[in-house]
Amino acid sequence: MGIFDTIKYRFKQKDILVQLIIINAVVFFVFVVTAMTGKLFKLPPIDLIPYIGATSDVHLLIKRPWTVFTYMFAHKDFLHLLLNMLMLFWFGQLFLRYFSPKNLGSIYLLGGLAGAALYALTFNTIPYYVDMNHPPMIGASASVMAIIFAAAFYKPDAEVSLFMLFRIKVVYIAVFMFIIDFISLDSNTNPGGHVSHIGGAITGYIFAGQYLKGKDITRRINKIIDSIVNLIKPSGKKKMKVKYKKREADYDFNQRKHNDTEEIDRILDKIKSSGYSSLNAEEKKRLFDASKK
Repeated sequence: MGIFDTIKYRFKQKDILVQLIIINAVVFFVFVVTAMTGKLFKLPPIDLIPYIGATSDVHLLIKRPWTVFTYMFAHKDFLHLLLNMLMLFWFGQLFLRYFSPKNLGSIYLLGGLAGAALYALTFNTIPYYVDMNHPPMIGASASVMAIIFAAAFYKPDAEVSLFMLFRIKVVYIAVFMFIIDFISLDSNTNPGGHVSHIGGAITGYIFAGQYLKGKDITRRINKIIDSIVNLIKPSGKKKMKVKYKKREADYDFNQRKHNDTEEIDRILDKIKSSGYSSLNAEEKKRLFDASKK
């Protein structure tokens, strides 16, 4: 199976990470094709960003409310796209160890919305930003920050391999990224971006904290998404019932994944301290089953 067939297959299998990455890539491709077509045929420049990017201009935002959604899927610079998609893929996989794909999609949206909201608020209230002639903002960074913070603060002890050299706790990476954005708030190059990153980070932190208390802040947006899907593909009350049951099962599914992860971590700690021979038959079986997933 070729790479395009693989991507197509995973997209059809509703792999949320692949779907988000493909959507971002397609929007970037539209930017590239538009710019190239203009140059080749010597057409007047076509700037799509004002119609896609989030704006702090309240009057313009009222005219183009969709931009608070579209901006989080748009990148004009390839390196910007590449970095965001790599971060989304790496930390998205970690996120999915504890939560469902539906949670991931909802946090992506909520983080992006929070980033746009904080951006608009600060650029209309904080004197340093009010007089700035800042262009519309694009990029998935706020959404990605929400995913990173949700995973990091839900499981603060989780570690990842950094540059294949040493392991580090994800929460340290998250805090470091937050500090960089905070000390860059007075930047003249991308102040709106740093503000939106903080909005996304706060969203992820709140999601993790509430989920640990048994509350899922994405449940409402999940209902909205389900309603939109049902409008596109109406199938009556029976469809709504199926969707409702699935939402109810999400929390149980996440709890089971969390409990399994906790148990595997306990077994690994036992091996580290006392060796593999210290495991009983049941623990060896659980470790073997986990290695096959």
